[in-house]
Amino acid sequence: MPDARLRLEAVAHLDNCIFCKIAAGAIPSRKVYEDDELFAFHDIAPWAPVHFLMIPKRHIASMADATNEDAAWLGRMMVLAPKLAIEQGCTPYPAGGFRLLLNTGAQGGQEVHHLHVHVMGGPRPWLKG
Repeated sequence: MPDARLRLEAVAHLDNCIFCKIAAGAIPSRKVYEDDELFAFHDIAPWAPVHFLMIPKRHIASMADATNEDAAWLGRMMVLAPKLAIEQGCTPYPAGGFRLLLNTGAQGGQEVHHLHVHVMGGPRPWLKG
């Protein structure tokens, strides 16, 4: 479990976080989904025909900072991903499908330090992956 100092440090970056600004509507996005806890929007540089991001509205820097208190919305995010993927144009499982990608930390390829899940799908080949 991350220590309280790291949790407070993550919260202190809310004003500088591009994904917090997108979820708050301060930066425009092409919204896919929104509820009280989650926000999903199209990636501005898609790697696949279908490529959107799912984020918590509450700032949490990475999966490494997730705690037991985050389990409910993380679970909802995983259950919601297939529904949104199909709505956005992915062919349903098993003939079709999609990819979920969650990068964590510098060595994990995380570039924006706000937890986010990439949902990618559509006909291959993709730009990356």
